[in-house]
Amino acid sequence: MDLKILYCSQGYSPHDFRFLSALAESEHEIHWLRLERNLVLENRPLAQSIHLVEWKGDERRHPWREYKWLKEEFQKAVNSLQPDIIHSGPIQKVAFLAALINFHPLISMSWGTDLLMDADRNFIWQAITRFTLKRSDWLIGDCLAVQRKAEEFGFPPTRTTIFPWGIDLQLFQPKSNPNLRQRFGWQDKFVILCTRNWEARYGVDLVVRAFCRIAYQMKDAVLVLVGGGSQEEMLRKMVAESNLDGRVYFAGRIDYAELPQYYKSADLYISASHSDGSSVSLLEALGCGCPVLVSDIAANREWVESGTQGWLFKDGDWQEMAEKMLLIFNGRDKLFPIRQNARQTAMQKADWGKNFQSLLLTYQTVCKPKMKSE
Repeated sequence: MDLKILYCSQGYSPHDFRFLSALAESEHEIHWLRLERNLVLENRPLAQSIHLVEWKGDERRHPWREYKWLKEEFQKAVNSLQPDIIHSGPIQKVAFLAALINFHPLISMSWGTDLLMDADRNFIWQAITRFTLKRSDWLIGDCLAVQRKAEEFGFPPTRTTIFPWGIDLQLFQPKSNPNLRQRFGWQDKFVILCTRNWEARYGVDLVVRAFCRIAYQMKDAVLVLVGGGSQEEMLRKMVAESNLDGRVYFAGRIDYAELPQYYKSADLYISASHSDGSSVSLLEALGCGCPVLVSDIAANREWVESGTQGWLFKDGDWQEMAEKMLLIFNGRDKLFPIRQNARQTAMQKADWGKNFQSLLLTYQTVCKPKMKSE
């Protein structure tokens, strides 16, 4: 069944690259519409078979008061294209726009935080979430926590597809990388890696606070921060005030091609995110056989059992994080079974090539009623 798919996103992120690249290899005709053309978090080029939709609405970020005009422009673009399916997310942004024009079939895709955190910001966000889900024919999510949250808004689990977005297990695999360690002088160091963006909801400030608290009890440990964001100045100040400039490395944003080397050089991956779906960075760490220390939130519990693939700490509790960081450091010679379990979990549940097939099956499912009516 060859379908014309309109994939709608807020901007261009690594996740969009992953989905669009996989869709480009399918039998379907793929068109891509962005809500914000300047929101670019990914620099890898897409396949030439992906058709970029040119429309007026992506010129800048639009406040809510302009959504009437935005809806009209979106309607024009959809009328011109005549897609078989709109696949759109996050829920309260682009999926909401598709719901406003009452297009069917509409597949809304949750990005995790949109349902798990944003949906409860206030009564307006709750109303937008409920409206969008009510007009959606199907929901795609990457963890059971998303499905349960959608149920709270009245969306039936029978019209939900849950699959972890997964990773490339050949790219993210446990091979040692002495070159990166030599480049930065980490040959004899215990490397703690955090790859979350430096924004409040990802809790990187808590990671830095925890490390600063116990760094002098872990003399051979270094903390490596990959990413960027609005908290950079604050994080650097925290490190400077603790006199740990030589122990905390601000790697900044790096090319995706370099990312696996950081995981392979790490002894421990850490994330203090307050809200997540199936975190791709967590799956990348597991794929590389890296033990993990992550916040005890619903989606993380779907991947990590304390003492098996890594450890959990109470969300927001930087002191417990610090205590467990120190325990892991002191027991670093006993991490081999944890590494094996991490890789095994990724191989069983996080294979992007296999998991992506669930999306293609969903396309067929939602289009069957339409095909019969025609």
